[in-house]
Amino acid sequence: QVQLVESGGGLVQAGGSLRLSCAASGRTFSRYAMSWFRQAPGKEREFVAGISGSATITYYGDSVKGRFTISRDNAKNTVALQMNSLKPEDTAVYYCAVRLSREVLLTSTRYDYWGQGTQVTVSA
Repeated sequence: QVQLVESGGGLVQAGGSLRLSCAASGRTFSRYAMSWFRQAPGKEREFVAGISGSATITYYGDSVKGRFTISRDNAKNTVALQMNSLKPEDTAVYYCAVRLSREVLLTSTRYDYWGQGTQVTVSA
């Protein structure tokens, strides 16, 4: 059974940093694209960052470019999101997702597996 488990969320002041991690189990995802999405109350799920199966290509949403960094460790079947210079508008539930393809897409419906989410709250 495939499982994605996120960790690392919490409460942080504006300007601070958090590092999210997602551990995958049940199969090997080293060939597949992995991404982070987020969803704030009353808003649609938003693409945050994605990384190709080979880890050679990364994508970022416009609102996080220059502040967030996605990385993966295929040997450990994990993907991480380093979030710096956090802003109150970054407050959301953050989800890890896997797409059974090498290519990262920005549309959440194109992803096959999802974690349960981890809450990130940034206070002003």
